[in-house]
Amino acid sequence: MITIILYIIIFIYCLAITALIYGFTKVNSFDYLGLEPKTKFSIIIPFRNEAENIPKLLNSLSKLDYPTALFEVILVNDDSDEVFSVQCSAFSVQVIDTIRVSNSPKKDAITTAMKVVKNDWIITTDADCVVNENWLSALDNYIQLHQISMIAGAVTYDCENSFLHHFQQLDLTSLQGATIGSFGLRKGFMCNGANFAYTKSFFQELNGFDGNNTIASGDDVFLLQKAIAQFPEKVHYLKSENNIITTQPVNNWKSLFHQRVRWASKTGSYQSQFGISLGLIVLGGNLSLVVGCGLWVVDFISFLNIVMFAFLKCTVDSILIYKTNRFLTSNKIRYLVLSSVVYPFFSVSVALYSLFGKYEWKGRRF
Repeated sequence: MITIILYIIIFIYCLAITALIYGFTKVNSFDYLGLEPKTKFSIIIPFRNEAENIPKLLNSLSKLDYPTALFEVILVNDDSDEVFSVQCSAFSVQVIDTIRVSNSPKKDAITTAMKVVKNDWIITTDADCVVNENWLSALDNYIQLHQISMIAGAVTYDCENSFLHHFQQLDLTSLQGATIGSFGLRKGFMCNGANFAYTKSFFQELNGFDGNNTIASGDDVFLLQKAIAQFPEKVHYLKSENNIITTQPVNNWKSLFHQRVRWASKTGSYQSQFGISLGLIVLGGNLSLVVGCGLWVVDFISFLNIVMFAFLKCTVDSILIYKTNRFLTSNKIRYLVLSSVVYPFFSVSVALYSLFGKYEWKGRRF
C-alpha cells in the first residue's frame, strides 16, 4: 500500500513538471533591439557589506549599450560595516541609507529608494550581480511594444568548476524553469528580485509591500503575486538572452542551506494557490524518494522501486533543466546524476528546517 502511495505521489509530481515544461515552451523568446531607446529607468540596488562586489556591478553598468541620460543608479546602504564610496561615474549614481520600519531590510531599502527616484520605471537588482550590455535595451524595446507595468527576468550563476557551485546552478536552473513555465501556463507566482522591473505608479497602486512586510524576504515574490492577483494582464516574463543577469553562488554548504531556508520560509505566505500547490507537490516528490530510501534500508520495499521512483522523477526534471539551461547559459550541465541523488535529501531538510528553525543572512539572524 505504501509503495502504491509513493508511486501516486511521483506520478503527480511528473505531471506537474510536465505541465511546466509545456508552459516553458509557450513563453516566446524576445531578443528584438531595433527600437530607439525611450524608457527612463531608476535602478535600485540594496546592499549590505558589498564593497568588493559593487565596483564590478557598476563597471558592468558602465558598459550598457544604453544612453546614460536615460537611467540612474540608487545604491541603498543597509547598515553596512564596511566603508564604501562611489568614484566618479559616467552615469548618475547616488548612495542613500535605508530607513528601517519593518522586519524586512530589503523591502525597507526599496521603499526608501522610492522616495528619491526620478523615473517611473524601477528595476531592482543585487549588489553581487553583473548585467548584460543589452539589459536595458531589451527591457526598453519590450516595454515599447507591450502595455505592461511589471516584468520578471532571468538570473543565472557565474560558476567555478566545483560540485557545490554546479549544484547551485542546477537548483537555480530548475527554479528559473518553474518560473518561466508557470508564466507560460498563465499561473506566474515566482520571480527573482535580482532582475525585476515595475513602474513606480504600479508599485503605489499595489500599496507596495503592505501586507507582507513582517516577513524578512519576499520583496519580489509577494509583490509579483499581489500584482498578478489584481492585474494579471499587466505582468509579463521577459524571456530574452539579452536580459539575463549573472550573480554569484555562495561558497560553502552552510551559507547555501541558510539561503535556501530564507527562500523556503516565505512559501507558506504565498497568495498564489498555484504556487502553494506546486510547492507541496515538489516537496512530496522529493520526500517520496527520501522516505522510499528509508523504507528500502529497513527492507520494506524493493530496490527496484527506488530505481523506478528516481528514474521517473529524474527524467522529467532533466528535460526541464536542459531546456532552461540552454536558455540561461552556454555552459554544459555538470554533476547532474550526483546532484539528483543529493537534492531530495537537501531540499527536504531545507523545507522541514524552514518551518521551525532560524537562519543567518548578511550577518543577521531571522
